[in-house]
Amino acid sequence: MRGLQKLGVTTIRELLCHYPFRYNDFSRIVPISHTPLGERSSVLGTVVEVKVKRPRPRLMVIEVSLADDTGLLIASWFNQPWLQKTLVKGSRVILQGKVEHSFGFRRMNSPLHTSLADDADAGGIMPVYRANAAITQGWMVRVIDDALARIPAPLDPLPPRLRIKHDLMSRHAAWRAIHHPPDIPTLRQARRRLAFEEVFFLQLFMLLRRMRRAAAAPACVHRVDGPLLEALRRSLPFTLTADQHRASEEILADMAAPAPMSRLLLGDVGSGKTVVAALALAAVADSGSQAAMMAPTEVLAEQYAGKLGPLFDAAGISWALLTSSTKARDRQNILEALAAGSISVLFGTHALIEPDVLFARLSLTVIDEQHRFGVEQREALRAKGEGSDLLSMTATPIPRSLALTIYGDMDTSFIRSKPIAGTITTTRVIGKADRRLAYEAIRQALERGEQAYIVCPLISLPQSSPEAAPERDARSQEGQGANRFGPSEEDELLEQELITEFSEEPDEEEGHIQAAEQEVRFLRAKVFCERNIGLMTSRLKSAEKRQVMEDFRAGRIDILVSTTVVEVGVDVPNATVMVVEDADRFGLSQLHQLRGRVGRGERNGEVFLVSGTRNEEARRRLGIMERSSDGFELAEFDLRLRREGDILGSRQHGAATLKLVNVIRDADLIAQVHAEAKRLLAADPLLEATDHHHLAAELTTIFNPEDARA
Repeated sequence: MRGLQKLGVTTIRELLCHYPFRYNDFSRIVPISHTPLGERSSVLGTVVEVKVKRPRPRLMVIEVSLADDTGLLIASWFNQPWLQKTLVKGSRVILQGKVEHSFGFRRMNSPLHTSLADDADAGGIMPVYRANAAITQGWMVRVIDDALARIPAPLDPLPPRLRIKHDLMSRHAAWRAIHHPPDIPTLRQARRRLAFEEVFFLQLFMLLRRMRRAAAAPACVHRVDGPLLEALRRSLPFTLTADQHRASEEILADMAAPAPMSRLLLGDVGSGKTVVAALALAAVADSGSQAAMMAPTEVLAEQYAGKLGPLFDAAGISWALLTSSTKARDRQNILEALAAGSISVLFGTHALIEPDVLFARLSLTVIDEQHRFGVEQREALRAKGEGSDLLSMTATPIPRSLALTIYGDMDTSFIRSKPIAGTITTTRVIGKADRRLAYEAIRQALERGEQAYIVCPLISLPQSSPEAAPERDARSQEGQGANRFGPSEEDELLEQELITEFSEEPDEEEGHIQAAEQEVRFLRAKVFCERNIGLMTSRLKSAEKRQVMEDFRAGRIDILVSTTVVEVGVDVPNATVMVVEDADRFGLSQLHQLRGRVGRGERNGEVFLVSGTRNEEARRRLGIMERSSDGFELAEFDLRLRREGDILGSRQHGAATLKLVNVIRDADLIAQVHAEAKRLLAADPLLEATDHHHLAAELTTIFNPEDARA
């Protein structure tokens, strides 16, 4: 049972929901002597001989001779010693692979295989399950078959009306078909039924949670046509884009409604989400209440205050900035003014959720890069104002289907177009041996009076490693072996937004990993000796980070070597070149966030992604960065390959219940199910109808009470 527990299986229901992750189609068995050469075929035979060969060190070959009534076939597997336990002499085996002919025999290299019991039917579509060392595929098949045979046909939790409308088979039939599909069309029907169910329950859960929140306290009905909002609009030095205008209208309409707003504003890098949030903050001031805008870092919070503060001053909107670095006397003055209601807008970081930060009437909470905060932190701030509106923002572009899946209890507004036209940022993938091209681009930019970033995946290398020596020549050390993440990098990894989607340990031939502290020393000594080079990592104290960024903005630093703390929000228009070291260690969304730091002014940007990886999949992913500058397109590309939890860094509430759904492939299904869930709750918000009783019970089974209260 420990093996099942490691797979997250502790109940019969969880066992039946442990779906195959793929299938081997052995439905067309071909006699060995009739297999066409050069094509894939499935053969069934008896193992007559098993040989273990070691042609050279580090190479083991398992060679199996398989015979049927028509002939003999030899199959080989490389460095898979565990096959000796499953492919034994006398066992019946199905093999599937490309058939070649050499040394007088038909052969298959590394074919798919499945072992059959003596009385098992041959062929068919065979499930393949995620297993572990304690559980074999055969054992998993037997225990699931036993569960299917023992349980009676359960009452279906989906109302009959929904099943008829969407032509869905029963749950019991779907469970049987997904574990033992008689054919591909039936398998598709089973998967569609169970995927519909997964999304439907998740949508119901999130929408019910939103309804409970709305009923908990009355909302503030904001004034959205007041003089302060109009004054802010007049003071803007630019015209809103169509996307910004539409998003602003959606947000203001929610704020004017009697129910609490819960809206997610999604926008690509540089799309102008900040000004849209500013308009919402101005509406709060017109309503005589207060707003809080929380950012994940002090640098970002100070940047918002620096950008919006002068606009608010011109419009007559009172504001303040509160962070952990705020001096004690200033902090006390801010807290007193806040409690008295004389501050309309408070910018800040985690400092806003401290118990002594009290608002006279908090009616709007704006949380930027909301996925960087825990659920408890977000709720702690929102709880400072009963019935307050919530506007969450993220610069991580995600498709609408993913937004519905993860944030089904929030309305969504998208900003896709960028307000600044005329500037272009080009991206180029180069090998480590071609790093000089990136250095030359930096040199030319510096001669024009511009600035550059160099981003590294690590803060520093372990001191025990030879590459950690300050005097080392980094370029001569390439190929000396890969360095692993050391414990000293723990804080940095926590600060990264989407660290290492598809990250892999590099091959030893690919060279060491670049680290920021060593990179600064190397650049100062070997490459840009005459230039001022700064360092920004999460190890710096808040005051040190602030000083580094101020020096960089003021032009006192020419090149800023950094980790991903510059990933979101940092705005230095004079920075035009970025070099990302070991770019294959970052996800596409994170790379897109990073390159958004250049080309933010009147000059074009250049980004060089340096990678020594030999992994074809990683190189293909980096190639997408050269061809596309659309964050939504990049996110969709990543999602075609991975599940939604991976792209967000961690699973949100309820998302772990999605075992079959792919948010790109199933985009239409997700939108359809979301609409059905909203219709059902509009008609029966308490799930009291007779045919909804099983729905309510199922929700209780899937989602524990802690989730329901979140």
